Amino acid sequence: MAVNVRRLAAVDMYGSRGTTRRRRIILAEFLVGVVVMVTWGVWLLSSSSGLGSRAFGLWLTGAGLNYAPLSMYALMLMRPGALDAELAGVDTNRELRRYTVLQLWVFVPLSLVVFTVRDTLARRRAGTTFP
Repeated sequence: MAVNVRRLAAVDMYGSRGTTRRRRIILAEFLVGVVVMVTWGVWLLSSSSGLGSRAFGLWLTGAGLNYAPLSMYALMLMRPGALDAELAGVDTNRELRRYTVLQLWVFVPLSLVVFTVRDTLARRRAGTTFP
């Protein structure tokens, strides 16, 4: 099951009411997630000697990198009107229920990075860009 990472970021930022406060909190969550998880993961990889610690460091780094495309899209969607345009005509309550489950992909190392690259390449082949 593939995930539209841009839509995931948009739905997460909007939540049930689309408040500015929620948008800022989600943006901060994404940015802190990538910095903290990748930093801690790289530190574990470089300083640990045990296989378990290194495996956890590798997982942490890969899972943390999933927050990079989420952060990028969240920054794009913070522009005035961008989030509303992304979610125009979308049943946000239905999408919120759907993406609540799909956001578990963040725990699969590099999955959201791969989905983002796949979507970007597909858009380039189709000759389309973001609105």
